[in-house]
Amino acid sequence: MKRENAMKEMKTTDAAGQVLCHDVTQIIRGVTKDAVFRKGHIIQEEDIPLLLSMGKDHIFIWEKEENMLHENEAALFLYSLCENKHMHPSEVKEGKIEAIADCDGLLKVDRERLNHVNALGEMMIASRHGNFPVKAGDKIAGMRIIPLVIEKEKMEQAKAVCGGPIFELKPYLHKKAGIVTTGNEVYHGRIEDTFSPVIKEKLAEYDVELVGHELSDDNHERITACIRRLVGQGADLILCTGGMSVDPDDRTPLAIRNTGARIVTYGAPVLPGAMFLLAYLEREKETRFEGRRGDIAIMGLPGCVMYAKRTIFDLALPRIMAGEILEAEDISVLGEGGLCLSCPVCTFPNCGFGKGGA
Repeated sequence: MKRENAMKEMKTTDAAGQVLCHDVTQIIRGVTKDAVFRKGHIIQEEDIPLLLSMGKDHIFIWEKEENMLHENEAALFLYSLCENKHMHPSEVKEGKIEAIADCDGLLKVDRERLNHVNALGEMMIASRHGNFPVKAGDKIAGMRIIPLVIEKEKMEQAKAVCGGPIFELKPYLHKKAGIVTTGNEVYHGRIEDTFSPVIKEKLAEYDVELVGHELSDDNHERITACIRRLVGQGADLILCTGGMSVDPDDRTPLAIRNTGARIVTYGAPVLPGAMFLLAYLEREKETRFEGRRGDIAIMGLPGCVMYAKRTIFDLALPRIMAGEILEAEDISVLGEGGLCLSCPVCTFPNCGFGKGGA
């Protein structure tokens, strides 16, 4: 059988003129961790003292074997299992390759496919959590094989169990949003509206056009009318602030229900954000503006969204902005990881908040 691309171990002192089959990395704490010699380098006599000083008494050089893949080739193969639109590969370095986001968007991870590949052994793919926002240039995942070489058959097995791309990056959609601020105290000018500025700041992170801002007292009929006016202005997303607790005079949930919207959930296993409401209103024919598709998302936001750094709103908004239609199960699974620890320095989304069901 013809042989190509297999490695052979030999003494470093005898390796002059041979071709390295792997990167050789030098690690000096606090100074460097980088490849001194790259795969494919032809070893020179003057390289041998440096290799010996790095503890490389033996070195691996190429022989040829047609049924084997080198770590760099295998890394590219693994990337092909992960690749999808809106991402690109990094340079292969020391046998590792990374998937990089091309745009801001929502990362989706096919957990079953990812687990199938990692369960095969001798290869690994590590990623960010799914259902969370990433920005252009962010690392999505890193992957490599564990040995220096691997059988092509093993890689083809990974392809077979995978069956399709492991990752998807959903760009955010352009959406038109409306805000309904409720409460007698704000409506009658007794206090300043400090809720809406928080909502506008969070919406500014996405491709959102604010088409209207309505004020209402606690009269549920007036709140319903405000929502309908925003629907008539072409809103894709309507955010109702306040009036979401179980107090008798908190009427926002009733007002949303009276629009005819389908209530997905009133309540979420997330703190802060337990009194969150999500509903969808079918878009009527006369309000189906050009380019507007899908049902209108209506969210009832509890008061915690105004004062807490991160809440249920931060978990739901990226998914809605990416065009997802959330159902009750998408919310109910958030209990594990649904407790925000209110850290002195917030690192969200690079923390555990919301990760359990993601």
